Amino acid sequence: MKRFTFIFGLALTFALLSLSANAQFKKDVDEDGNELPKGGCELGENKTQYWEAGILVKAGDAPLKNAVGTVPIPVNWPEQKVKIVEERHSPYSKVQIKKQKGGSALMIVTIPSLPAGEEAEVVTRFECESFAQVKPENPEKFQKLTDKKELKKFLIYLGPSPKIEVKDKAIQKLAKEIGKDAKNAWDEIEEVYDWVQANIRYENGKLKGAVAALKDGTGDCEELSSLFIAICRAKGIPARIVWVPEHCYAEFYLVDEEGHGFWFPCQPAGDKAFGEMPFQYIILQKGDNFVTADGEKVRYLPVKFTCKVVGKGGSGPSFREVLKVVQP
Repeated sequence: MKRFTFIFGLALTFALLSLSANAQFKKDVDEDGNELPKGGCELGENKTQYWEAGILVKAGDAPLKNAVGTVPIPVNWPEQKVKIVEERHSPYSKVQIKKQKGGSALMIVTIPSLPAGEEAEVVTRFECESFAQVKPENPEKFQKLTDKKELKKFLIYLGPSPKIEVKDKAIQKLAKEIGKDAKNAWDEIEEVYDWVQANIRYENGKLKGAVAALKDGTGDCEELSSLFIAICRAKGIPARIVWVPEHCYAEFYLVDEEGHGFWFPCQPAGDKAFGEMPFQYIILQKGDNFVTADGEKVRYLPVKFTCKVVGKGGSGPSFREVLKVVQP
């Protein structure tokens, strides 16, 4: 098991370092080590936290075979650096990493067979160094992306997503009204942000989406972020959700005078934080339009597990996901 864990650790570390994102910060580099254009947010104070992700499986009175689990894992972003510090991987398991469109990633766990009554643990502990993000000094210089060729790369962040109903008539109408007299793109998007904060009252509850939040005038962090994103997209501005433990916020995309693009964060639910992020969250995923292995469209990558039980009768298998902040 030690030899297997060592090999996997090298492979996963390489995968984490290779999952780069679009330009966002000064002194950022791409996956080949080339320096990216300067601009966008700067990095603020950092904070190191630890996150565990994985699955625990126990066979019942009958053995298991062909067990497969998928677990979202944190990866490198310009404002977050990730490395593995511990792996608790059963010898029954095999692990690989699958990169998702947009940069997020899944840990794919396969357990070919598990004897009756035996347990399998596949849990990885990640060290996440997260940075606050500081608002740029001259935000008025940033503009909407209008290059048609470049816009095609952002279609996933311009169209509808689950519970982000961009084509809804009410949202389209709002997009035309809010910020129509703004002096620049930054001010226009900030007016969208201010409108959502002023008109949608925070109320924790079940997921209902952007349109329902607009109709009810209430919603939690998912609804406020979704409505902000829906209006931005209806304006032709790429935007997406950022998922962190027990919370989410939004990002929008603008370009500078030379056409270099940058993602900017904002937090629609809570104290105002527009074009900056004063909190050092562990970033779990970015995006809101994923497709699972079985073809289901989802807002965020879930933990999933399937297996086949060999034989009948007795107690069945048990399964538990592991997704939590832990102490060093």
